[in-house]
Amino acid sequence: MFTTRKQYEPYASPFDPCMPIRVKTYVTPPNLYVGFQPPNLPQFPLHEALKKGTLWKMFYDPYYSPYEMNIKGDHQ
Repeated sequence: MFTTRKQYEPYASPFDPCMPIRVKTYVTPPNLYVGFQPPNLPQFPLHEALKKGTLWKMFYDPYYSPYEMNIKGDHQ
């Protein structure tokens, strides 16, 4: 399944004074996966586009923290 949320496991030293975070996540923007902008993309109405930060529906990607996703029951 494709997702813009990626994760990786950083190195954790056995001598770290604090409990390490084993898995870290980050979000990539959807425009990274589009080689060129196709013609006739669906658009938001102008007042909604200002709220969402983009005119094109394809490029809209709301940010949810990893904690919000776990609360909602969504899995990565």
